[in-house]
Amino acid sequence: MTLRREAFLDRVKERGEYDTAEEAERAARVVLALLGAHLIGRVRAQLAARLPEGFALILLNPLRSAEPLPPERFVRATAAWIEGATEQTAMWDVSAVLSTVADTAGEDLTGQILLQLPVGYDLLFGRPQPIRRNPGVPRAQRSHGS
Repeated sequence: MTLRREAFLDRVKERGEYDTAEEAERAARVVLALLGAHLIGRVRAQLAARLPEGFALILLNPLRSAEPLPPERFVRATAAWIEGATEQTAMWDVSAVLSTVADTAGEDLTGQILLQLPVGYDLLFGRPQPIRRNPGVPRAQRSHGS
């Protein structure tokens, strides 16, 4: 189900503690344009289908990125695109938008999105993932006594 534009912006505005819907929209546009450069195929299309139309188009026509940006560089890139932003305010912007995106996408799609992104984005989406030290090795086999 697609979220209405006003509802999406209201959530971003509340989470980002913005004074106006325009500030929330500016953050959403920049973050979604950068995010779109990191997602491909079916995952990007499924996320776009759940976003309000204007934001879906931004996601589907992203800013170009030569390589996937680690979370820190994603935040710095956001700061560079938002006039007057610092890395601290950009972190706030990114988290407000991406946590709203995660709620809109749902857990399954958010999990698929996170698989396409470099490690560390789970925190930006407000969905911290458990640390997996030895994936593929059952927990019982990891004990020191075996």
